[in-house]
Amino acid sequence: MIDSYEKIHGIFDDDPSKKEVLGYPVLGYLPDEFIFNSDLFIAIGDNGVRRALSKRLHHRVTFASIIHESAIFSRRAELGSGCVVMEGSIIKVGCSLGEQVIVNTGASIDHDCLIGDFVHIAPQATLCGGIQLGEGTLIGANAIILPGVKIGAWCTIGAGAIVHQDVPDHSTWIGNRLQDKRLKIGG
Repeated sequence: MIDSYEKIHGIFDDDPSKKEVLGYPVLGYLPDEFIFNSDLFIAIGDNGVRRALSKRLHHRVTFASIIHESAIFSRRAELGSGCVVMEGSIIKVGCSLGEQVIVNTGASIDHDCLIGDFVHIAPQATLCGGIQLGEGTLIGANAIILPGVKIGAWCTIGAGAIVHQDVPDHSTWIGNRLQDKRLKIGG
């Protein structure tokens, strides 16, 4: 996917030990005063970090959107700036993706879905028709969202989940049910 660009100038990374990624030079940390004369895309999976970096840079950069050549993207779907659509993904007619959305490998987004800014749809996730996802939501790998469901902002839908009802903002859904907001995973 990155190879489909005409010329890659380099990759910014905060890790000083990295000198090269995928054969491209690592340019180091992204300084605040850096002036861009090319498109940029943010390849960071963490929705909050991607949002913060996007907000920091939006006034001085044009964000590129990238669609892998093996993805199926309807001519009647809309794509915001800074989106990345990975290999084998399907985005059908009437869908609208906000800014800085990641649609990962093999994810399927059926007709008339509205995807908010800074959403990450993990590999093999399936979104049936007419779904709405709020800003910053993470849809886990192999999750299935049934038709017409509305998922609020900054939600986490666990890997393999089946979501059959609306989910309020800042909620977590694991398996086939909404979790108590007081639930602490791993500690």
